[in-house]
Amino acid sequence: MTTNSQGIRIRHRGAAPQVHPTAYVAPTAALVGDVRIGPRARVMFGAVLDAEGSYIEIGEATVVSENAVLRASAVAADQPVRLADHVFVGPHATLLGCTVQRCCYLATSASVLQEARVGAGSVVAVAALVHARTVLPDEYFVPPQMLAIGDPVQLLAPGDPSVPEAIGRLGFANTAFGIDASWTDRLARHERIAEVRATEYAAHLDDRPATD
Repeated sequence: MTTNSQGIRIRHRGAAPQVHPTAYVAPTAALVGDVRIGPRARVMFGAVLDAEGSYIEIGEATVVSENAVLRASAVAADQPVRLADHVFVGPHATLLGCTVQRCCYLATSASVLQEARVGAGSVVAVAALVHARTVLPDEYFVPPQMLAIGDPVQLLAPGDPSVPEAIGRLGFANTAFGIDASWTDRLARHERIAEVRATEYAAHLDDRPATD
């Protein structure tokens, strides 16, 4: 793969990453497919930005820290990852098919799942989770290790007994993977999830270095 000041760049599904000349992408960061890095953005060591069948867009002066994972998808729906200007994404964060508005702070190990929207100026603190299709209002604060879920958003602690029921109501498997397996039929649901992703990721067999 091509390794330079624009990272490891991989052509996927016919699309090559685009990096603004004023951006910095660390040599060990991986950009896969239709990834668009804006002016003065910074993508640090070990980060993985994988557009799959959709796209990833990184705004001006947005920072993606070490070992963060940003993954788009087009399996259940078109689910790009879109980060507006001046967003900070902390180390080991995971962003899947979501939208983050300007001037947000996503701390270390924060997660934002498919079709969630994080309002401008919001904070997702250390190890907090914004679940699928959740909408955070502008300048909203999700405390450390808390679960933000729904629209309107509700905050739940990890040990709250209502967490399984709240997640079950989301229809998460359908949102993320396009499958309708019952929440209680775990073996069937997990088997289908693995099959969906195995099929989606098969497109990587045709990946090529992006040298242009």
